[in-house]
Amino acid sequence: MIPELGHYALVLALILALVQSTLPLWGAARRHPGLMAIAEPAATLQLAAIGIAFAALTWAYVVSDFSVALVANNSLSTKPMLYKVTGVWGNHEGSMLLWVLILALFGAAVALFGGNLPATLKARVLAVQGMIGVGFLAFIILTSNPFLRFDPAPIDGRDMNPLLQDPGLAFHPPFLYLGYVGFSMAFSFAVAALIEGRVDPAWARWVRPWTLAAWSFLTVGIALGSYWAYYELGWGGWWFWDPVENASLMPWLSGTALLHSALVVEKRDALKSWTVLLAILTFGLSLVGTFLVRSGIITSVHAFAVDPERGVFILLLLAITVGGAFTLYALRAPRLKLGGVFAPISREGALVLNNLLICTATLTVFFGTLYPLLDKTVSVGKPYYQLTFVPLMTPVVVAMVVAPLMAWKRGDLSGVLGRLKFAAAGAVIVALAALWLQGGGPVLALLGIAFGAWVVLGAATEIAERVRLFRIPLRDSLSRAVGLPRSAWGTAFAHAGLGIALLGMIGSSYWSTERLVLAKPGDRIDLAAGYAVEFDGVTAQQGPNYQTSLGDLRLLHDGAFVTDMAPEKRFYPVAQMPTSEVAIHTTLAGDVYVALGEPQADGRWSLRLYHHPLVPWIWGGALVMAFGGALSLSDRRLRVGAPRRAAAPAASQPA
Repeated sequence: MIPELGHYALVLALILALVQSTLPLWGAARRHPGLMAIAEPAATLQLAAIGIAFAALTWAYVVSDFSVALVANNSLSTKPMLYKVTGVWGNHEGSMLLWVLILALFGAAVALFGGNLPATLKARVLAVQGMIGVGFLAFIILTSNPFLRFDPAPIDGRDMNPLLQDPGLAFHPPFLYLGYVGFSMAFSFAVAALIEGRVDPAWARWVRPWTLAAWSFLTVGIALGSYWAYYELGWGGWWFWDPVENASLMPWLSGTALLHSALVVEKRDALKSWTVLLAILTFGLSLVGTFLVRSGIITSVHAFAVDPERGVFILLLLAITVGGAFTLYALRAPRLKLGGVFAPISREGALVLNNLLICTATLTVFFGTLYPLLDKTVSVGKPYYQLTFVPLMTPVVVAMVVAPLMAWKRGDLSGVLGRLKFAAAGAVIVALAALWLQGGGPVLALLGIAFGAWVVLGAATEIAERVRLFRIPLRDSLSRAVGLPRSAWGTAFAHAGLGIALLGMIGSSYWSTERLVLAKPGDRIDLAAGYAVEFDGVTAQQGPNYQTSLGDLRLLHDGAFVTDMAPEKRFYPVAQMPTSEVAIHTTLAGDVYVALGEPQADGRWSLRLYHHPLVPWIWGGALVMAFGGALSLSDRRLRVGAPRRAAAPAASQPA
């Protein structure tokens, strides 16, 4: 009965979405307060209905109701409770239910907390959000119903993909979807603004918090996915340029450009058309990612293998949503006022340059991801992205340090570079220190280290300039630091986080050490940086729904015992699938990483050992970036509409 209740709730949500997407839009066109007011209760009730459906599916997983086909195909009675719950979104149908739940959550948030929005804009934003909900709810009900029944019900389930039976699944997809779907709000604001024919600083300040929230969530989601691939797949890497990895990177890149472009609209009333276009493009790339994962056209550990008919449905949704928005943009964008003018050497100019480079880099990732799908004889991998993506992003790293110190409208480049002389000197010192510590290294690696340090020190320089450090008494500088807007601190943290992540990427990419060995009990394997591993053998154990071979190793550093390491080789009998559970010892300087391979006929075991310098800095930097986004989001100024410019005084009339 509960699954049927969930199904009925989904149908009710579709009806509510239809109401939300039509009546408020009509009311906004006719300036009818009553019709416009329907948007708020429709959005909140839609969230409640989808919440009931999601709770019903979760209940079916928790109690192992194998009469529900989705549960029978993706769960097992002996599976740990954590994976029963996370299994709700570990499949196509359940993940789409999570998608529409988050979509409704953002719509309800605008309904509840958008009291400062003009009535017509709010009604149109919620109506566009409702249209997106109509499309995806119809997709679920017509092609991906999670509540279909088995009759008779099987005694037990088929288990979930063992690779997804990991705590990372509890957090990675929700954060990723909060980012993907969160960009729908920027899209809805953009389409609503095009319908109204008005984009101004107030609009930019209203759209920025939603974009910033989505960007922060997506940053965490990508970082969690990267870390999951690093420790779960046993291959020792953190990024493979997999099509689904690229699918999350593309909206993150365009979302970054959107954030900076909206800032220019807010501060200088310029780049309006560019900002609206980026809002449409960012959500469009999120939908492209959805299509890639669910169309069945790619083979990836991240992808849901579903029939192509569902992919056609999503492709149709993508065409209607993005195509309709671009058509509206083509009709309305030329009417938008150009706004403030600025010199090429200015903060606006630097942000435009950054955005052009970021969008071009996004385009290279887009073509690199889709071209092999069109021509199966072509394989696009790491060399392509090193030759295209990396050169485009290098000047972005340089410019992102310079831009915050530039003046609006017209800047002084030489003056800014003079204020950054200590950051440049510090970057050189850090690169030389890396050269000395590593005993050498490729020139590109040292340049990458210098760039990472440049970004971190540049962010610190920006704050130092704002508080006039060493130019006024320290007490006064501290007072100014406390009084700085949280958005200023957030920007500095976000930029510094990217620099930290860049240091981790360079260190792990250029100075990692790998050993592939066949070891017998008692063997000692030397690694790097003074580390060695002693292998004591493997024991067989039984898990809740798997069998495992558990390695017993001791990690030594300069001959001294550090810790025990226990990599595993698991086998899931129901799914008939092996997995590798690696052992990782993490320090601030890097990781020691051990993966257990296959047994040999002579009693030895294959071992894969890595030393990854600075690799934890990748995910630490991502968290710092997300913290910066959250800190900016907490700034009250982002939740208050920008003040309108005072109208020119009317000419006095003669008596």
